[in-house]
Amino acid sequence: MRANIAIVGSTGNAGRKTIEVLERRKFPVNILYLLASKKSVGKFIKFRNKNIEVRSLEDFDFRKVDITFFCAGSKLAKTWAPKIAKDSIVIEYSSYFRSFKDIPLIVPEVNEHAIKDYKKTNIIANPNCSTAQLVVALKPLHDKFKIKRVVTSTYQSVSGAGKAAMDELISQTKDYLNNKKIKPKKFTKQIAFNVIPHIDVFMKDGSTKEEWKMENETKKILDKNIKLTATCVRVPVLVSHSETVNVEFKKKFDIQQIRSTLMKAPSCKVIDQKKNGGYATPVESAGSFLTYISRIRRDPTKNAVNMWIVSDNLLKGAAFNAVQIAEVLVKKHIRNN
Repeated sequence: MRANIAIVGSTGNAGRKTIEVLERRKFPVNILYLLASKKSVGKFIKFRNKNIEVRSLEDFDFRKVDITFFCAGSKLAKTWAPKIAKDSIVIEYSSYFRSFKDIPLIVPEVNEHAIKDYKKTNIIANPNCSTAQLVVALKPLHDKFKIKRVVTSTYQSVSGAGKAAMDELISQTKDYLNNKKIKPKKFTKQIAFNVIPHIDVFMKDGSTKEEWKMENETKKILDKNIKLTATCVRVPVLVSHSETVNVEFKKKFDIQQIRSTLMKAPSCKVIDQKKNGGYATPVESAGSFLTYISRIRRDPTKNAVNMWIVSDNLLKGAAFNAVQIAEVLVKKHIRNN
């Protein structure tokens, strides 16, 4: 089936990455409609050697669209996604719908079976970028050894906060190197040559909403009985999120079994050599659809393993995951035109 596709927020980071992934994956697009706010109307974006004009979201008729990628943020999603869903299946990128009981939260390598539940609302939620790469690595291990508890710390790139955040890192780096005074705008503190243990708003218990998302989304996607605690940190990296992950199992395991299981896992690539440079970093993962796993070793204090997980947050954490969902819809759930 060749599908008519719309992308809302097509001029932003996630929207442009979605266009790139559709092209790289050779997705069966019949007609591609690019939508944005009125200030972006009239711009052109290239797709498959054709310049496509950006149209106004407000004036668009979604009855001619099979699947809509909604990349315009929570505020617009709250109002627009249910309206669009009357005529088109919506794959929504923000955090707004993720905790809704009737809306499936999908990472295809983990819970593809739940995509069928989209029929309740015609909306499918895309997960948090840190959650997506985490559960891709956890799923095969949980199937084999049953995960009891996960402790993770994230090292999240500034692209997770949007283009303005990326621009701020670049400008602050220039100011720092030129001995100029740094004034944070997008972040609460200086991000250049610094790390900030604060992503999203603070909750009553002292955790941040980003940490809360990781806990709750992992339970919804993978298993409600898994215990998870997270500390989420913003680091001066442009693209790709990293995570240190400690996984405690219910069943006994051999470390070679862990490596072997991960090496066979969908979308995972193990780079785990005990030598200088024998591990993945954000630089290597940027632009890749894969989730990289390194530093695999036994935790001698528990029946647990330590890992280092790295993935491009704009791809597996957003655009690639969403396109994977659309691929499943086209192959298994939407009738041929």
